[in-house]
Amino acid sequence: PRQLSGGQQQRVALGRALVNQPRVLLLDEPLGALDLKLRKQMQLELKRIQHEVGITFIHVTHDQEEAMTMADTIAVMSQGHIEQLGPPEELYERPATRFVAGFLGASNLLPGVVEGPDAVRAQVDGKSGPVAAGVRPEKISIGRGGGVNELPGTVIETAYIGVATQLVVNTAAGTVHVFAQNIDSGGRVPAPGSNVILSWSPESTFVVDQTEEEEEE
Repeated sequence: PRQLSGGQQQRVALGRALVNQPRVLLLDEPLGALDLKLRKQMQLELKRIQHEVGITFIHVTHDQEEAMTMADTIAVMSQGHIEQLGPPEELYERPATRFVAGFLGASNLLPGVVEGPDAVRAQVDGKSGPVAAGVRPEKISIGRGGGVNELPGTVIETAYIGVATQLVVNTAAGTVHVFAQNIDSGGRVPAPGSNVILSWSPESTFVVDQTEEEEEE
């Protein structure tokens, strides 16, 4: 066993668990000890094995990307309470609470009050009163044309992260983070100090309730 790699050890352990053909298999942080490259490989392999054997896997992980990659259904838990249960896409695109919005990826949460159809346009899902309008950083476009929601601001920081450039923009609604995809290698990114218009669509905007602390303030 000492001569086996981390990935091989995980495969052996999984094989032992599957021999008895259980109806449900609990996997508690099974990939936590692996390096990043091997962990990504094992994510796809575990998902393939689960589909082949047809056994329900309950996969416990603190890695949000791992959960999004492997799961058909995700339960986001906080302090022993299920905050939201559903398919990965639903939880990411339409988080039900501030906790889910912040736990599954980055979110910009802009405080406001639902009063009518104007200002930031969003799918409010029946909510009213003090809320936070949320939009994911990768859903925001630099310049007009990204959607009917527009917000002027000033770039205060940029960071190249490979597939995208992260921009931190100061606006009247607060600090907004933007992930601009590096599709064109010759594309120009606004420099710090530049004035920009941020735009995004109502379909990319979700609404969550404010916390009690924020409402009291």
